[in-house]
Amino acid sequence: MAALWGNGGQAGQFPLEQWFYEMPPVTRWWTAATVATSVLVQCNVLTPYQLFYSFRAVYAKSQYWRLVSTFLYFGPLNLDLLFHVFFMQRYSRLLEESSGRSPARFSWMLFYAMASLLVISPFLSLPFLGTALSSSLVYVWSRRNPDTRLSFLGLLVFNAPYLPWVLMAFSIIVRKVVPKDEICGIVVGHIWYFFNDVYPSLHGGHRPLDPPAWWRRMFDEAGSAHGTNAANVNGEFAAAAAPEVR
Repeated sequence: MAALWGNGGQAGQFPLEQWFYEMPPVTRWWTAATVATSVLVQCNVLTPYQLFYSFRAVYAKSQYWRLVSTFLYFGPLNLDLLFHVFFMQRYSRLLEESSGRSPARFSWMLFYAMASLLVISPFLSLPFLGTALSSSLVYVWSRRNPDTRLSFLGLLVFNAPYLPWVLMAFSIIVRKVVPKDEICGIVVGHIWYFFNDVYPSLHGGHRPLDPPAWWRRMFDEAGSAHGTNAANVNGEFAAAAAPEVR
């Protein structure tokens, strides 16, 4: 088991296995948990009714696992799930790899986005928040890479900042409904982007949404315990993976 979970994508692995181990840690486990959740639902071990977020179920019935499970279920095993997992892990990976050697900053961004979406959810009746969380990551990445050219399905070429809106338009065309979850994700992502990338330059470098010291210490100590190799940033991959979306 140690070799299975800790070999870091060494030679001799299957392509899918190598792809999995090349992911940084937070993205890797989020992706694994997402796929595992759909498999468990497909096998009738779990049901979607046990996973969605409900304010009453969490705080009146103490079903606290829903605070996390709502971000892990994207639907049954089908092509739509593969589409969501692809976008989720792609932009989660790019953001995590560009956030530095410690996962503290990226994990704090995820915590902020999850907490914000949990607050918004009851007002808009959003039981599952995985798509909204993924949309917030896509938005942040797209605003941080304004000059990157993307191709959607090989038909439409545009600059990265338009990506969230292209995906939203695609959802409207395919599902014939306004995607409230994607809109919420964009709003949450914009708040993070503004206070981390725009606000500091206007206020002497002050970053109000930076992770607190205790959070950084927790993740830095966890990273050092697993060795420095696990925290290497693959900047070349991030640059190479960005130019095209299909």
